[in-house]
Amino acid sequence: MTGGSLPLSGVRVVDLSNFLAGPMVSMFLGDYGAEVIKVEHPARGDEMRFWGHNKHGIGLYYKVVNRNKKSVTADLRTPLGVEIVKRLARTADVVVENYRPGTLEKWGLGYDVLSAINPKVILTRITGFGQTGPYSHKPGFGTLAEGFAGYAYITGFADRPPLLPGFGLADSTTGLAGAFLTMVALYERDRRGGGGQVLDLAIYEPLFTLLGPQVVDFDQLGLIQERAGSRLPFTAPRNTFRTRDAQWVSIAGSAQSIFERMCRALDRPDLVADPRFADNRLRMQHVTELEDALQDAVEQLDLDELLRRFDEHEAAVSPVNSIAQIFADPHYAARGNIIPVPDDELGGSVRMQSVVGTFSRTPGAIRHAGPRLGEHNRQVLVAQLGFSEEELKTAGLPLP
Repeated sequence: MTGGSLPLSGVRVVDLSNFLAGPMVSMFLGDYGAEVIKVEHPARGDEMRFWGHNKHGIGLYYKVVNRNKKSVTADLRTPLGVEIVKRLARTADVVVENYRPGTLEKWGLGYDVLSAINPKVILTRITGFGQTGPYSHKPGFGTLAEGFAGYAYITGFADRPPLLPGFGLADSTTGLAGAFLTMVALYERDRRGGGGQVLDLAIYEPLFTLLGPQVVDFDQLGLIQERAGSRLPFTAPRNTFRTRDAQWVSIAGSAQSIFERMCRALDRPDLVADPRFADNRLRMQHVTELEDALQDAVEQLDLDELLRRFDEHEAAVSPVNSIAQIFADPHYAARGNIIPVPDDELGGSVRMQSVVGTFSRTPGAIRHAGPRLGEHNRQVLVAQLGFSEEELKTAGLPLP
């Protein structure tokens, strides 16, 4: 599919953000065709270039999160940097930023300035604690949000410390929510006759919303969910179990029919007849005895045999996959969930997760991996915005 036929073709996004949450907002938009111009500091760029693993000094995660984007450089603390953003804002549909509240205003780039240049521009603002409230002035990022939102409190085992996730969970959920909310603002502007506006999103808020029934349970019953390993407080069984060949599977039996099929697949029809496990609420009351019985049955089987039996009985199960297993899995291959993406810095291509979702007519596409720092300075700053090469060279901006 060509860039012109992508569903968000013609939408221009100026990405002033760094690290993960803000750049993921523009990543999702770029996957479906938005032109994303990423503005990076001319000396260090987005510090995500130095996050995590690298190959030949090239940050690998940067390549994923900043795919489909153009990179230009500007120091927003300088008059030239401010002017670059102002010129970009003239034709922008969206500006994404994740600086602490007041920072854009300090630089002379607040929404009053941007909207005076372009009344239709949408400013998507991502911060740790939002633009308002008593904590709005505090520095914030995903790890803090995972604690503040209540995620860490319920994650882990009762007799052990709270656990943080092994990836940027709060940032990633904010990226998804931010892309959705930005599209809502675009829809209202373009289909309802509205203008530009400010979208204020705190990193803890999407994760807080996704944490389940905690608010309503506390409000109505005074309940506080505590750590319980992989168990859930509203269904049983739900856990991971070890097979005979030392592999792991995840099993859940929230629907009565699924629980019964699971027991038949494991040659334990007696569990269905046991009055302690007659329905979900009773199973929750006797979850330890139930899980012990299931573990005894699971460990009699190797992984392949267990999966075969569950398929035969149409029972629900999944292997607990490592990334190596995912690379070898035929379903991931059939769905195209991992694809090669062109990139000359990493030997011609790099494999990464494909776009999220499959459209029947207008699918998204990854055109290229994250760009070199300032790779598009000449194309954007000179050819489109009218800056001279001499201006950029004097300011130390690269012109590859």
